Amino acid sequence: MDARSDGRREHRVTHRDTVSGDGKRRHPRQLWQRPPALSGPARTRAWPGCRELRELRAFMAVVEEGRLSAAARRLHISQSALSQTVSGLERQLGVKLLVRSNTGVRTTEAGTALLGKARAVLARHDQALRVMAPYTGPEGGAMRIGIPLELPSGLLDAALTELAEVHPDTRLQARHLSTAGQLAALRAGELDVGFLRERPVGPEFDALLVVRERLGVLLAADPAAELVGPEGIALDALVGLQWVGFPRSSSPAWYDELIAILRGHGLDLGPEAPKGQALIADVKLATVGAGCAFALAPPKWQ
Repeated sequence: MDARSDGRREHRVTHRDTVSGDGKRRHPRQLWQRPPALSGPARTRAWPGCRELRELRAFMAVVEEGRLSAAARRLHISQSALSQTVSGLERQLGVKLLVRSNTGVRTTEAGTALLGKARAVLARHDQALRVMAPYTGPEGGAMRIGIPLELPSGLLDAALTELAEVHPDTRLQARHLSTAGQLAALRAGELDVGFLRERPVGPEFDALLVVRERLGVLLAADPAAELVGPEGIALDALVGLQWVGFPRSSSPAWYDELIAILRGHGLDLGPEAPKGQALIADVKLATVGAGCAFALAPPKWQ
């Protein structure tokens, strides 16, 4: 969740392609093989550096959707990352596959030829994975997801329902981790997807905004009754109360921006929470309930 000056925070879903021992990137949860060589009447050409089948899936999605934006939504990646993937495939093959315009995209002659081959290759690949599924180890059919302690209610319901329908044999493994903990687990290959409170820096991860969430003030009943005004409780009215916060190490960018907003309203926040201390709901409620502290929480927080 990115901090915002208007009191909102944003959740971003982030994933990283895993890296094998030979240094090639592997898409999470799928096994890949190098595609066969392309043959034509004038030449036979290997696919130098065509990285796995991810590029073929991206190319096929763009053609089927007709627009990069629609294909990016379908693949749950950013439009810029998708554009780079398709452009990389064109460079690797040495041919132009798509003609881009304001009205969408269309395939060139080479792109049309590749599309048919790509569909056949991907269909055989997916069939092979289905055949191999019963023989995979305990990690073979699992999707490992990192989840923050305060995930918005209902955020994953539709996605998990679709996952169960499309991939009924896939098991979900969820871990509650801070943003920093999820990034470390993604780098170590221990997670496939993470839900973060800030956008990762650099090209290592692909991040997509999934939800924005408004934050409000959480107070005990007595001080809330004293401080509430016609438009709710202003941050300036919280002077003198202790902030029940999280350690900066768990999400540095989100912490820094949030602290700047609170201090901008004259609040003395006191010492930072100890590194590694998780802010769980029971602790937050107990501290706020004592009447001398406040916390920040979204509407309908429990």
